[in-house]
Amino acid sequence: MSGANIELDSNTAAAVPKCANVNNNNSARSSRVGSASSGADSDADSQRFGWAGWNPPWLQRFCTAKWALFWLCWGGALQGLIVNGLINVSISTIERRFGLRSRQMGLVASGYDLASFACLVPVTYYGGRRGASKPRFIAIGLIVMGLGSLVFLLPNFLVGSYRATIAEANVCERSSNSSQTMTACELNGWGEGESLAWTVWLFLAAQLLHGAGASPLFTLGVTYIDENVSKKMSSVYLGIYYTMATVGPAIGYVFGGQLLLIYTDWMSVDPAQLSLTSDSKVWIGAWWLGFIFAAAMCLLIALPIFGFPKLLPGAEKLQLERVSEAHATKPEEGGSSEVAARRGLAQLPRAVLSLLGNPTFFFLNLAGATEGLVIAGFAAFLPKQIENQFSISPMHSALVMGLITVPAGGGGTFLGGYLVKKWNLACRGIIKMCLMATVVAALFTVCFLVSCPNPKFAGVTTGYNLEARSNPPALEAGCNSNCGCSRTNYDPICGVNGVMYYSPCYAGCAQEEHADSLKRYHNCSCIESVGWVDEGSSSSGSSDLRPDATNLKCDSTCQTLPIFVALCFILMVFTFLATMPALSATLRCVQDDQRSFALGLQWIKVRLLGTIPAPLIFGALIDESCILWQESCDKDAGGACLVYDNFYISRYMWLLALICKLGSVVFFTCAWWFYVPPSKEANENGAEDVN
Repeated sequence: MSGANIELDSNTAAAVPKCANVNNNNSARSSRVGSASSGADSDADSQRFGWAGWNPPWLQRFCTAKWALFWLCWGGALQGLIVNGLINVSISTIERRFGLRSRQMGLVASGYDLASFACLVPVTYYGGRRGASKPRFIAIGLIVMGLGSLVFLLPNFLVGSYRATIAEANVCERSSNSSQTMTACELNGWGEGESLAWTVWLFLAAQLLHGAGASPLFTLGVTYIDENVSKKMSSVYLGIYYTMATVGPAIGYVFGGQLLLIYTDWMSVDPAQLSLTSDSKVWIGAWWLGFIFAAAMCLLIALPIFGFPKLLPGAEKLQLERVSEAHATKPEEGGSSEVAARRGLAQLPRAVLSLLGNPTFFFLNLAGATEGLVIAGFAAFLPKQIENQFSISPMHSALVMGLITVPAGGGGTFLGGYLVKKWNLACRGIIKMCLMATVVAALFTVCFLVSCPNPKFAGVTTGYNLEARSNPPALEAGCNSNCGCSRTNYDPICGVNGVMYYSPCYAGCAQEEHADSLKRYHNCSCIESVGWVDEGSSSSGSSDLRPDATNLKCDSTCQTLPIFVALCFILMVFTFLATMPALSATLRCVQDDQRSFALGLQWIKVRLLGTIPAPLIFGALIDESCILWQESCDKDAGGACLVYDNFYISRYMWLLALICKLGSVVFFTCAWWFYVPPSKEANENGAEDVN
């Protein structure tokens, strides 16, 4: 569609109230003849729902802002489900499955924002130009995102079957020889010392596709909604949109957590034959199954979005009724972005400088960056922190995240948009609301100081004689010195004394038996007979002997998880309470023709300063908290962390959250202080700006 055909007079635009053919009487009302008539028909066709010229009348009932919002909501939810749900809940599982470190997974998590950073300028610039089809950009992005999900699950099929534990007994054999080490290497999924570190690059490539595909959703998708609804309803529509985007990760946490109860190689291996259950520390769930579902959903949702027109019927009339609340600038500054949009990329620097010269927009961007840093970092690694801090399984950690995210994240986002509408806040009042919400959120960062003592792990956090220790890990002791144990075969067990041991061999266990999908160990020289055994832990099966240890995790005695959940819930409510109003303030403080490009520029800053470095920073600090690393046959391959220091991991997370929140408080304050409303708006809505 050419620009000449789009720019019809206001009478013609107002005469298209719904998705229907414009008859010849409408074009006859125009003073234009000949080409004007064909222009009106062409404009009517451009506002019909359909694909490739097929737009029957019965489909036009879907050509409304509500239906556009419906499908965009599902697209936003899918993005959250994949990137912030399925991936984040699987990080600890993927690390253990492929022997990766948090730094490496931090790089993978950053790949999403790296691609968004690279794609946002061309997507928002070309997608935001007059005559461009925003729905088409969004639909193509969903297809690319689905392709990324297919690439993400490829490593599961490109490596050998996972062996959580060797089939033969991993017990202490006084006459064992050095061949046991090679056996462990071959049977743990690495095959003769092969490293799986190369899988990082496949995961990274998939995340790059995810980022590129999602880049139109929260830039062009936001402006498409905003320009097709009234100013008063814009906050409500965008609040619903961002609420669904927040609910997406929650669905991903719950859905992905349930999939982790399925053994990763369930099609070829029966975990019962290995005496494994989902409570075992070496259990690997089917993390990859959810990405098949996600890829299919991306393709299905892209189809209806392809059918929406460039502008919905009545959008032109709504745009004429809008009153600008842009930060007051000189006349020549206000139009510079419009000029740049018409002249092409040669004038792009002038468009950027015009927006950077807006102090309110500048400080809102910085506040978005600090908020993005803390949200992205915790979205990636908070499930892992909860899992290790409170000694719960990945599935239960996912459920806790879902419990927090659904009501707190979704409710906070929707409430923020609703309050802007209910209180009828102008731009200055919106920024003040963001400031107050962020101050409250900063106070509740104390939730990360709620922690548990380190679990008892022989040779790591406690000695083999159960004395406290702070020295570097020493798994060898007198009770297992002649067992010939290998550190490449991590097969942890829980003794009747409530202490974890690296493997039955390191516990000095001489006998292993299988009963009720469990492995039970007897005659363990490193586990002293304490004279008591919980009846619940004793098998009712084949032996009268009570085992010295089983291949389960030791139960945690820490009871602080409910306190953490309550405080984290409040923190998340007030964090997401500011997201929707901050977006509204960003859209209002710039000129109408700058909105798409302003959002793109803002997201570039948020990613460059916030969400790209966030997983790298969080991953590095989590690795610094590790006190026991997995050893692999490839000495240069590294390995996943097996035991973390709970004290340091909680303090690192608290400091990061507090510093970011205090930064947001400063930047929202500056945005509110430097905001200058247009003089006409200041006179008419002075009462509103006081709010």
